[in-house]
Amino acid sequence: MNQKRNQQSVYTVLAYQFALLLAFYAICRLGFLLVNKSLFKHLNAGEIGYAFLGGIKFDIVALLYINSLYIILQSIPFPFKYRQGYQSFNKWLFIITNSIGFLANFIDFAYYKFTLKRTTGSVFSQFSHEKNKLKLTTDFLLEYWHLLIIFVLFIAAFAKLSQVLKTSKKVSFNWKTYLAQTAAFLAIAFLFIGGVRGGWKHSTRPITLSNAGDFVKSPSDMSLVLNTPFSIMKTLNSPELQRVDYFDEQTLAKLYNPIHQGNDTPAFKKLNVVFLIIESLGKEHVGALNKDQLNGTYKGYTPFIDSLVEQSFTSSRTYANGRKSIDALPSVISGIPSIKEPFVLSSYSGNNTTSIAKLLGNEGYYTAFFHGAPNGSMGFSAYANLAGINHYYGKDEYNNDADFDGIWGIWDEPFMQYMAKTINTFKQPFFTSFFSVSSHHPFKVPEKYKGVFPKGPLEVQEPMGYTDMAIRKFFEAAKKMPWYKNTLFVLCADHATVSYLPDYQTIPGYFSIPILFYYPGGDLKGKTDKIIQQIDIMPTVLNYLNYKKPYFAFGFDAFDHKTDNFAVNNNDGNFNFYEGDYLLVNDGEKSTSLFNLKEDRTTTKNLLEQQPEVKQQMEQKLKAFIQQYNNRMINNQLTVK
Repeated sequence: MNQKRNQQSVYTVLAYQFALLLAFYAICRLGFLLVNKSLFKHLNAGEIGYAFLGGIKFDIVALLYINSLYIILQSIPFPFKYRQGYQSFNKWLFIITNSIGFLANFIDFAYYKFTLKRTTGSVFSQFSHEKNKLKLTTDFLLEYWHLLIIFVLFIAAFAKLSQVLKTSKKVSFNWKTYLAQTAAFLAIAFLFIGGVRGGWKHSTRPITLSNAGDFVKSPSDMSLVLNTPFSIMKTLNSPELQRVDYFDEQTLAKLYNPIHQGNDTPAFKKLNVVFLIIESLGKEHVGALNKDQLNGTYKGYTPFIDSLVEQSFTSSRTYANGRKSIDALPSVISGIPSIKEPFVLSSYSGNNTTSIAKLLGNEGYYTAFFHGAPNGSMGFSAYANLAGINHYYGKDEYNNDADFDGIWGIWDEPFMQYMAKTINTFKQPFFTSFFSVSSHHPFKVPEKYKGVFPKGPLEVQEPMGYTDMAIRKFFEAAKKMPWYKNTLFVLCADHATVSYLPDYQTIPGYFSIPILFYYPGGDLKGKTDKIIQQIDIMPTVLNYLNYKKPYFAFGFDAFDHKTDNFAVNNNDGNFNFYEGDYLLVNDGEKSTSLFNLKEDRTTTKNLLEQQPEVKQQMEQKLKAFIQQYNNRMINNQLTVK
């Protein structure tokens, strides 16, 4: 009788088993906290509870991946799945695969205190060349024998409880059954896709390690939100940086040092700071920065930004450090470029970092971030939280879907007006950053603006005209507000995009963006030939404010009269290294080309053999950058102690 009572629909059993798994993963997280409680003693009960709540999202993803085969085998709409042998196989598949996931969590109970992060996919390459794996494993088990006993009991309890409900053995199949089970299979597939991505919205990207930042204030606490199987799976094919020692520390510091000492001259200027990061605003689209194109007839597609150029400080050579939106925020706000892969997707995203928001926040600034996309999109809210930004304003806060573009977020024009009004409620001084959405593919404009802006040869240029208009209206509104003249504005792009003009169909052209520093209350104007990149924005602004304390940033001060600075961007492991008039392309091991950008804007003349001294000098600086970047990432040294 009890056996029959315990027999349930296969879907009821699946739901029960998944709920059981979530409960056991919560127990694992509690065990992880208790074993490592000394490392999380700074968290109060509310913060721990919020981290645990956020952890459910990451547990769901890990469990869906681990149980993907089991879910398919149990939900396929065929009668043979009810056979005893088939169900016996599925039972052991479920227990064994999930036991491996539990084992990964248990290992980090002990291993975490040595690494201070969840184990990642690099663990396999890390131990692949060890000849004494058996001895290492034996020593580990002997040292943590008590954890082994708890693990065995844990698995026994899980195996017992997972089989409390059993799948019904007798199910009559007819066309109605096939139809119902096919519909159920498709529904499960739909739920699976949403579960592993973290949602079904168009703007939702599959969640990764950095999304744990939504639930904690410090990167060092992200491990409490994550689980080890998730961390391993999300970094399994992630390129690992290799430690290099090209130079001794003294020589390295002379060649390139990312520690900035602060400004010891006049008093700190508490100007408000506003960053405007514009989606896909390649330098090519700005007429004022391309006056020599098409024999001087090129007008561009951003008339307001053109007028801003004349009142700002900028350079003829300004570059993004990446080609993706996800690369931009760490570069602009934290002075950290992405090398080989986006920093926020890498296994180093949990490193302790600083940001201009944190530094200014410590000086009494209120800090905010505006992004019209659905909250959580692109992982921006998680990054903003870890960057020390006080308040995130997204589509949820805007709270009016009438202005939703249907894909990415709130149209730029109304959202920037909302931003201006919201900023007007902030206590000065403040730091705020804005990230636009309307100039993103599929390159649409609101119905009422169709035909208003020039289309140009590229689809992006019509919505770029719309966003330019939105920026103009934002400045018109801001000019009427009391904080305007006491504000330093920085306008740049997240990255460049498709190109049309020949000068931009080159390596430097692919990364060329505008970077403008505009201070309506001062005389910050002019144009230089000095190289400026996104990671230079943070140190440039801090220097202009006469910031006094040492801080970490990979970039340079654009206002410094020294010209020994360089820029770097990386695409799939290939380095583009800019210094002086030259661009050096290096595949990570050897240089492949050298161009004089002053004399050869279309990069057609490779000077690698003709200019060995320039090549050697640039390679030395590049090696210094790689050594600082790799070793500091590996050693979690991205802050000043």
